[in-house]
Amino acid sequence: MDDSFELPIDYNGKDYLFPVSLITYGYSYKIAVTVFDSIINFEPDEEGNYRAIVNPEDIKHNTAITKTLLQTIAEKLHELLR
Repeated sequence: MDDSFELPIDYNGKDYLFPVSLITYGYSYKIAVTVFDSIINFEPDEEGNYRAIVNPEDIKHNTAITKTLLQTIAEKLHELLR
């Protein structure tokens, strides 16, 4: 698998392509997704789903990033990477 790709997301009737980078460390990994100029890290949970690791200060200025958008991205990652 290449360590970077673009993630297509259909959200609120619009199509987006978000840049993605795979970050590996030890036996685990994180997926860094650039969402509207903010980097959001996703990591697999115990059930194999992805969860967003968000620092509220990092996205405070970016009101376009919503919980629903992050859930949509996590679901798409799960669909593509399972």
